[in-house]
Amino acid sequence: MSQGGHCDSWRHEKESAWLYLRVATAEPDARKRQLFEQLATAAEDQARRWEAAAAREGASQSAPLIFHPSLRDRIVACLVGWLGPRAMRSVLAAMKLRGLSVYTGSAAAGHAMPTTASDVGARHRRGLGGNLRATVFGINDGLLANASLVMGVSGASGASAIVLITGAAGLLAGALSMAAGEYVSVRSQREMYEYQIALEKAEIAEYPEEEAEELALIYAARGMPLEQARDVCQKLIARPHDALDVLAREELGISVDTLGSPSGAAVASFLSFAVGAAVPLLPFVFGWVGGPAVVAAAVLTAATLFGVGLAISLFTGRHAVRGGLRMVLIGAAAAALTYALGRALGLALH
Repeated sequence: MSQGGHCDSWRHEKESAWLYLRVATAEPDARKRQLFEQLATAAEDQARRWEAAAAREGASQSAPLIFHPSLRDRIVACLVGWLGPRAMRSVLAAMKLRGLSVYTGSAAAGHAMPTTASDVGARHRRGLGGNLRATVFGINDGLLANASLVMGVSGASGASAIVLITGAAGLLAGALSMAAGEYVSVRSQREMYEYQIALEKAEIAEYPEEEAEELALIYAARGMPLEQARDVCQKLIARPHDALDVLAREELGISVDTLGSPSGAAVASFLSFAVGAAVPLLPFVFGWVGGPAVVAAAVLTAATLFGVGLAISLFTGRHAVRGGLRMVLIGAAAAALTYALGRALGLALH
């Protein structure tokens, strides 16, 4: 690594140590506070190693390394003090602070602590629940948005052709907007995660003992005996591929195998929104006109909203029928309001 690379690594470790101490100061739980204090000490030790490496490369002939927290560091530290570390864990993870998994689960919360290297991180393995949830909410967004649009245009003009054209345009525009937004979001998140994972991989190769100790401290903070945690983590770090997966999960909250595809997310978002948005258009597509078409669109929308409410209850744990009726009421209110506004606008223009 070049002299500049050593200095960058030194600065990162100093920044991490500074932020760990701010997190520790804001943390009311003694065990978690001790974890972040220990992580601060570990980061300071590593910073000294990078400083020595930079000196060996000739940095000793230049100005001494002095750390000054950046404006971003100070803003994040202030927010941690005001809101607490738990509320700021996503921001802290983006700044590559470790140990944040203590805010997402513990033995006391019903998660069994690992007893072997193969157990570490096992509870984070995920299925299709996240994708299914995103699909359900995508359908809901498309359904509510286009149903309101269709009702508003129906109120302003009884011409079925105009309603159909406007609804189709709303479907396409909404679905493309959702797809573009999802692509940018997932792409940006993936790039950030890939960068963090690359850093983690390099750190495992450069100083595996320190990485094993940091992971052991995390599990100790969550209730595992420290010596047992050290034994498990020492065995784990001997398998670099598995160690990278676990460290990414436990230190950064990232799953190496499920980063997500930006194009896949965009396609899924487009299709789910389009499916929902197509429902209120069906009567007009099949040639219905006037009042019967509007009534049929309203009935189809209400039935689909009820089904969406039932599906959402699977994720919220709420009463299924109550959830379905709530979605129908929300949709009915939005549709009635846009229909009334469209009707008033249509009368004013005529």
